[in-house]
Amino acid sequence: MRRTTVLGSAGALVAGTLIAGAMAAPAASADGRHHGRGDAEARGVAVAAQRAAKSGIDWKDCPEDWGLTAPIQCGWVTVPLDYAKPHGKKIKLAVDRHVSTGTKAERQGALLYNPGGPGGSGLRFPTRITAKNPLWTKTAKAYDFVGFDPRGVGHSAPISCVDPQEFVKAPKADPVPDSEADKRAQRKLAREYAEGCGERSGAMLPHMTTPNTARDLDVIRAALGEKKLNFLGVSYGTYLGAVYGTLFPTHVRRMVVDSVVDPSRKNIWYRANLNQDIAFQMRWDDWKAWVAKHDDVYGIGDTPQKVEKAWLELRAAAKKKPIGGVVGPAELIGFFQGAPYYDSAWAPTAKTWSAYRAGDTQALIDAAAPDMSDLAGNAASENGNAVYNAVECADAQWPTDWRTWDRDNTRLHKKYPFMTWANAWMNLPCATWPAKSQTPLDVKTRKGLPPVLIVQSTRDAATPYAGAVELHKRFKGSRLITEKDAGSHGVTGLVNPCVNERVDTYLLTGKTDRRDVTCTPHATPKP
Repeated sequence: MRRTTVLGSAGALVAGTLIAGAMAAPAASADGRHHGRGDAEARGVAVAAQRAAKSGIDWKDCPEDWGLTAPIQCGWVTVPLDYAKPHGKKIKLAVDRHVSTGTKAERQGALLYNPGGPGGSGLRFPTRITAKNPLWTKTAKAYDFVGFDPRGVGHSAPISCVDPQEFVKAPKADPVPDSEADKRAQRKLAREYAEGCGERSGAMLPHMTTPNTARDLDVIRAALGEKKLNFLGVSYGTYLGAVYGTLFPTHVRRMVVDSVVDPSRKNIWYRANLNQDIAFQMRWDDWKAWVAKHDDVYGIGDTPQKVEKAWLELRAAAKKKPIGGVVGPAELIGFFQGAPYYDSAWAPTAKTWSAYRAGDTQALIDAAAPDMSDLAGNAASENGNAVYNAVECADAQWPTDWRTWDRDNTRLHKKYPFMTWANAWMNLPCATWPAKSQTPLDVKTRKGLPPVLIVQSTRDAATPYAGAVELHKRFKGSRLITEKDAGSHGVTGLVNPCVNERVDTYLLTGKTDRRDVTCTPHATPKP
């Protein structure tokens, strides 16, 4: 999923990507048992799954304010807050489904989905059937499409770190510091944000890990009456899938992971964000070249260098005097980062910028500024940011010495300035996080894991290509589909027959190509 704009009370705009939350979990032994606390958690998830299998899910029409209409149905699955204490405090997870459109003979079970984050809701997944999305027509005949809000997200015991209206208020401080005083101000905001998370959601924070979400996934599987899991994960959802496949290898039937977070322990999560800064700059440069190529349409600059100059001028002007009083450099990054994220944002972003240069200020304000009247949307943004931090801070150890952050981000900013400091401030609450951080799970193949299908573009900004290569090495028997010379995040949602047909074949038959496959890129956006 994509994490966009939210800028935390920590003052910097977030990078948007939602890398993938790495989570800490006890090391697993070859027989699937866990050591130390993990023994209790392994027993706890078995207890919770057995309980869920017995109770099932009471499917009903969805609550009116969820925006999900019949024939989509909604329900709840109860899970332990702490899997080491399965009979202790419980939380309820929101789930929904659209039943398969095929015959009884065609049905192959439920397909569960996670769009990323951490902090993304999967509840929109069944609308791919109601919207008759042509990419998913064949799969919909075979599977019930099941979405869910992970723990802490949306309707599933949501967490919060700050008042949502405060969270979205603009303009924020420029993420790129001009002085040590600017850095001290951002550090203060990050520390206060972390403290707010502890004050508002402290009881949840120790349990907001990727391994616990993977355990939740197994309980949902049981509640659905499924012996094995069919799973589609995008962005952070790929890390969730990797952790699930490691913890529950014999429970996996089919798994597609798309736009992959590097699951190596050394990558989760501090290094992952640094690597992302480099990849974002690469894709930002790709977009500038496209804008320059279509200068006859947009009139921003006929070379990438001229487009960059126009960007820096826009940024400087907005810093001196925020556009409409609300759009400064932070808000501009929040809007413009959509272009390196998704090809679908290339033309709309360039069009809005072009219109602004022609005198239409309002279009840019509408696109980049918060809507203070959208209380529900602002609450969702704040919640998504809270979960992002809660999972990534809990999953792994982060540097606590500011000098490390300052050194690494100062160095990166010199060559990769587009996202580096914005990303740093978004993650800095992890340096003073009020709950214990874990050690990431050692993702690897264990007995019983079937072939996993990995899909990745080579120029992805949010989840660099190396992550797919790393997971491919770790999951033996997996198959990698590479979309070469493309960079839109979330490949399975794009029209590229070379990819689409192989995803369909795998989900419908379990078959993969005998070798890894390289596909030509999907169509370049048109201006």
